[in-house]
Amino acid sequence: MNTVDASGYAPEWLRLRESADAAARAASLVDALALRAPVVVRDLGCGTGSMSRWLTGRLPRPQRWFLHDRDPALVRLAAAGVPDATGEVRDVTRLTAADLSGTSLVTASALLDLFTVDEIRRLVDACAEARVPALLTLSVVGRVTLTPPDPLDADVEAAFNAHQQRDGRLGPDAVTFAAAEFAARGFTVHRAPSPWHLGPAESALIDAWFRGWVSAAAEENPALDLAAYRERVLETVTVEHEDLLALP
Repeated sequence: MNTVDASGYAPEWLRLRESADAAARAASLVDALALRAPVVVRDLGCGTGSMSRWLTGRLPRPQRWFLHDRDPALVRLAAAGVPDATGEVRDVTRLTAADLSGTSLVTASALLDLFTVDEIRRLVDACAEARVPALLTLSVVGRVTLTPPDPLDADVEAAFNAHQQRDGRLGPDAVTFAAAEFAARGFTVHRAPSPWHLGPAESALIDAWFRGWVSAAAEENPALDLAAYRERVLETVTVEHEDLLALP
């Protein structure tokens, strides 16, 4: 779930999901990058720095990281944990090709599905003009599987997906749209599934995710009677995501 939920974007929520994110990302796409040192990476919507922690050991060294986020506290937190990193508070939907000059890779995690059509096009245009590859991971695609199942699952999923598309955001359609935009500008596009598979060991994450998922669905469709549904005890949860790699 990549929207502001009951947990918001508090560092606690980002830390809670970090191990599940790391396990889910498609490492095979990193292998297809074939970057040469030195590497300059721009991490969009860096949060606490989980993407840099996951990716640093998979890229050649030396590396220079630029960590972008709208939240100054998150930028400081992320930059403190990454050697030779520069934190920048800025609106990542407004990056230009000039901003990307000298960049080896643009990357982001759990961000693309929050973008609108125009925001994705601006990002793709910037990458295309600067001839910079993009690795955009963990975008939701609108499918979840809960065990044990419940007859209301499909209705809640549909309401949540509609909530994800408020204010013009693309939500579950973001990866497909971005892939088409990159391809139209001559990029080679690779896509790979990156699902969360959560079980008893991730009970805290399941609880936080489920509360946010249901709350967003209830906000979108108040007609849903979710009083009993909210009290479910889940054994496993699968949340489907997709990763995208675009190579110029």
